[in-house]
Amino acid sequence: MSDGTVIIIGGAEDKVRDRVILNRFVSLAGGSDASIAVISTASSLGAEAAERYKGVFADLGVRRIRALHAMTRPQANDESAAVALRDATGVFLTGGNQLRLSSTIGGTRLADATLECFQNGAVVAGTSAGASAMSSHMIAFGASGATPKNRMAQIAAGLGLLPGVIVDQHFQQRNRLGRLLSLIAQNPSLLGLGVDEDTAGVVGPDHVMEVIGRGSITVIDGSASETDAWEIKGHRPLMISNVVLHSLPSGYRFDLRRRNRIATPALQALLGGEAAASS
Repeated sequence: MSDGTVIIIGGAEDKVRDRVILNRFVSLAGGSDASIAVISTASSLGAEAAERYKGVFADLGVRRIRALHAMTRPQANDESAAVALRDATGVFLTGGNQLRLSSTIGGTRLADATLECFQNGAVVAGTSAGASAMSSHMIAFGASGATPKNRMAQIAAGLGLLPGVIVDQHFQQRNRLGRLLSLIAQNPSLLGLGVDEDTAGVVGPDHVMEVIGRGSITVIDGSASETDAWEIKGHRPLMISNVVLHSLPSGYRFDLRRRNRIATPALQALLGGEAAASS
């Protein structure tokens, strides 16, 4: 069996009008035949957050929706949590506090069941904090600002559905370029993904990410970079040089393994037409 699809959402996704991102999630989960589990552990609103998404997914035609609000590790380790995910074709992680999410469910039956669903082909989506927790390495918390500085952000272990990347959300709206750059300076093997609000990256089993929604995803590749991060003290600015940066709006695709942008069909057709015209 091949892995399923991961959707990383930058937060504040449209829940009322076109609902492009949530429609894509429901479609990948099976449409009206989908069985969706909503995990609202990250949210301080508790069950209320799960109920809101249950209402949206019901509006989109889904009949089988379960809400899971594990607030303690014993609850996340309870067999009933794993059973609730057994036939899920879609798992949705709400926003909130990603450290609450990872420290409550990381290493539990609930986390294992989520990974098992994914490995069996389900689509797993996370918005805001839920998006951050998708990767193996997760931003636990950090400061805003465009200038990368030492000690600007703290890393914790995520759920591991999307290895090799680190995801930041509310990216443009909360001015988070600096903290993602600082983390890539310290961890250049990771690919940085900064996701704007009402924007999502849809990553299939081929590890190609398609951008959908209203904003852009900023991709930061530090594999060829140089930095002085290792010698900077306190909270001073750090140097990072020779970073490759991509800003990709809706419709663009990026290969997360090969670290390169894939030409869209429309662009390929345009380039083909220009080549024919010049020959």
